[in-house]
Amino acid sequence: GFQLWANLPSASKMMAPRYQEVKSDAIPEVELEGGVTVRVISGKVRDTRGPVRDIITDPEVLDITIPHNSNLTHPVKKGYTVFAYVIEGTAHFCHKKHSLPYEISGRSYFDMKTDPQIEEGTLVLYDDGDNIKIHTEESSVRFLLVSGKPIKEDVAWHGPIVMNTMDELRDAFHEYDMGTFVKVGQNIKK
Repeated sequence: GFQLWANLPSASKMMAPRYQEVKSDAIPEVELEGGVTVRVISGKVRDTRGPVRDIITDPEVLDITIPHNSNLTHPVKKGYTVFAYVIEGTAHFCHKKHSLPYEISGRSYFDMKTDPQIEEGTLVLYDDGDNIKIHTEESSVRFLLVSGKPIKEDVAWHGPIVMNTMDELRDAFHEYDMGTFVKVGQNIKK
């Protein structure tokens, strides 16, 4: 399985925590043209909504499988951050088939492969647009497609805590050490 954590805008950071565990059998599946299957975790595909809802950053999280020699064009919201994480197989993750048409993060710092087919364990970060295109050849591909509304705030991060400034991060760790960090049932206002 995968664990995805949503960063929150500063005004909502100290809200009561909500963990949404979703079992595999609770994730609806949609079959698209050409044998493409989409498991809808969050967001909506056609008339099917995923079980993860009411997240401030309006995420779409899809588990997509595309068979070999197939294509998928999927709409995304303009202005949202969009990335794909390849779970298995290989594919071209845009309409271009030459090297380096998009930013990728490989398996390690020294991963300098420029094969235009993206493989398992690779993350593809898309530029802003209104759709993504994926094309497979000899191999099928399975990947997570994740998008969400950017909060456009500074990030200060250490371990499991994400805040906006180093001072807020220090305060959060102090509260954690004192046992007062989790504020269940309180409305926190600045």
